[in-house]
Amino acid sequence: MSTPARPANRHHKRPRGEGQWALGYREPLNKNEENKKNDDGLNVRQRIIDVYSKRGFDSIDPADLRGRFRWFGLYTQRRPGIDGGKTAILEPEELDDRYFMLRVRIDGGQLSLEQLRVIADISNEYGRGTADITDRQNIQLHWIEVEAVPDIWERLEAVGLSTMEACGDTPRVILGCPLAGIDADEVIDGTAQIHEINERYIGSPEFSNLPRKFKSAISGCSAHCTVHEINDIAFVGVVNDQGEQGFDVWVGGGLSTNPMFAKRLGAFVRPEQVHEVWAGICGIFRDYGYRRLRHRARIKFLVSDWGAEKFRKVLETEYLSYELPDGPAPEVPRGGRRDHVGVHPQRDGNFYVGFAPKVGRVDGDKLHQIADIAERHGSTRVRTTVEQKMVILDVAPDQVESIVKELEAADLQVNPSTFRRQTMACTGIEFCKLAIVETKATASDLIDELERRLPDFAEPLTINVNGCPNSCARIQVADIGLKGQLVTNDKGEQVEGFQVHLGGSVGLNPNFGRKVRGLKATAEELPDYVERVVRNFEKQKNEGETFSEWVQRADEADLK
Repeated sequence: MSTPARPANRHHKRPRGEGQWALGYREPLNKNEENKKNDDGLNVRQRIIDVYSKRGFDSIDPADLRGRFRWFGLYTQRRPGIDGGKTAILEPEELDDRYFMLRVRIDGGQLSLEQLRVIADISNEYGRGTADITDRQNIQLHWIEVEAVPDIWERLEAVGLSTMEACGDTPRVILGCPLAGIDADEVIDGTAQIHEINERYIGSPEFSNLPRKFKSAISGCSAHCTVHEINDIAFVGVVNDQGEQGFDVWVGGGLSTNPMFAKRLGAFVRPEQVHEVWAGICGIFRDYGYRRLRHRARIKFLVSDWGAEKFRKVLETEYLSYELPDGPAPEVPRGGRRDHVGVHPQRDGNFYVGFAPKVGRVDGDKLHQIADIAERHGSTRVRTTVEQKMVILDVAPDQVESIVKELEAADLQVNPSTFRRQTMACTGIEFCKLAIVETKATASDLIDELERRLPDFAEPLTINVNGCPNSCARIQVADIGLKGQLVTNDKGEQVEGFQVHLGGSVGLNPNFGRKVRGLKATAEELPDYVERVVRNFEKQKNEGETFSEWVQRADEADLK
């Protein structure tokens, strides 16, 4: 006798999707998606101008304050006096101050002296003199009141700058090599492609509601300074077998709590196709990206699940309607450091001068000083870098010695120590609502102490200091990555400290570093710890061996 069939479960539910629009999941699956469906973030601009700037902070709708304001580069900053232990337990309104961080979008890091001076004036008049150069080539100001925002926008826009889509679930600033168009060794100048994407798509409702942030880079730099390996989308300059200049496409890089390296699509993109391919990939993210859970809403998760082959096929068939030819991988990056600090020749016979503000922290007066120094030496252009540094372009040979002296006198070092050159820090608890520990001052003090203790150390060594697990300062790909957390000191007290990541790298041998069990340091212990591990590296390294390579083979005892 056969077994009777089991009755269908009438209560069986359709498997819950990931919120992918292309698969029919258009209903919002979380509060963020609901807010975006209710009103496009771009629409908040007019409310800021017409309502909030006139009626003040208390008039701001919470959905705008902690959501749509980001579409125009505005975040409430952290209320002073709230320690790191309360970061994760207080409600947003308890963490919010009545002031804002404002992020000025600087695509490609390109600034005229006029633009730099306008930012400096805004900093001094409205931001208490604050200014930080970020590792995505932007400049961030603090202490901004909503009443000042319309005037700030008017001043920025008068010189061709903007805060539009500097934050939010949007295509954020497009990274570019600060030497684009002038470097004798560059593969291709990506400036035109950055400008075209900006003009066509930034501020367009077509891409103003993405699952989450979308980070782009377009560069032909032979040093690979825009770290294409960890961007959502990157176009890297290459030359194909026919001698044509173009770009290799990488998709799905990102760090934070689930770090992933970008994958090559293996396609050769001609310069005139870049904007179409960028829009196609951005469209895939918009339509197929995971919207149900915020922590899985980055394009890296989609790329990881699909793989590069499927991703490329969907791009070509559904978004481009043409196939892209296969192309070569980028050449190995030149040099041991992927920045542009120091004095170097341009292709036109002039020189560029890259200098190192300490951990990207400057101020309004310092920005004016930089503009004045550049102008006195015949330059009209400056650039920001992805390492929180700056570059002055177009310095005539007979002006180099003089400009270096002036910059050094202003504590803008052209020939900095390794520690000053290669230490970065995120905003930290001073202003950031996500942070657990202080970063800028901690990193600055660490630089001073290491310069005193290790004055002759000259090997490349990146030290990246982050105030929380989100990796804004790229801790997983640093030689020494420091992730802020509260730790217990030898007295049993809970104090600011860091989990240590060692030996991260990008380039020829990319990896996310090594976490040694139990390896943590208080902020006070950092100089002793870094000195100890650097001295061990100096004693044990083989000829030509990098810090990252040494870490992979070192005994744990030598890393503690």
